[in-house]
Amino acid sequence: MSLESVRNFFSLKAPEIDVIVTEQSSATVQLAAEAHGVDADQIAKTICLRAGDETMLVVMSGMSRLDNRKFRDRFGPKPRMLGGDEVVALTSHPVGGVCPFGLATPLPVYCDVSLKRHAIVVPAAGAINAAVRIAPDHMAELTGAVWIDVAQEQVAVSDTPA
Repeated sequence: MSLESVRNFFSLKAPEIDVIVTEQSSATVQLAAEAHGVDADQIAKTICLRAGDETMLVVMSGMSRLDNRKFRDRFGPKPRMLGGDEVVALTSHPVGGVCPFGLATPLPVYCDVSLKRHAIVVPAAGAINAAVRIAPDHMAELTGAVWIDVAQEQVAVSDTPA
C-alpha cells in the first residue's frame, strides 16, 4: 500500500517523475547511494520526529546529522525520534522507505537546507527498494515543505596530513 500511495501521489501531482524500484535494498543511506549510483550525501533521508505535541517529517541530505541545538532554537522542545511502529502508523511507509510523499496522515514537512547542495536528490518512495530523483526545490513545493536549517555544520576533511 505504501509504494502505491507514493505512485498515486506522483501520478496526481508530478506525473513526469518516475518511481524507481530496484532489486537491491535501499533502506540505508549507503545502500541507497549504491543502488542509485549517487554520492551518499545526495540521498534525501526522511526522519520522523516529535517535538512536544508536534509530529513532523524532516528531510535532510544523506550525510547530515540533526543538530539538537539548532532544532531546539527553531522548534522549542528537544526532538524525539519515533519508533518504527509509530512511523508506519503515521506515514504508511516502512522504516527505510519513509518519505514525504503519499502519507497516510497529513504531517508538516521540513526540508533542511543541506539538500540545496545538490541539483537532484534521491529520497525513498514508500518502500525499502523504491526512490525518486527530484530537485530539492520541487520536492519542497510538492510536499508543502518549509525550508529550515537544523543540520550540523559539515567539516571538510582534507586528505593532506596536518
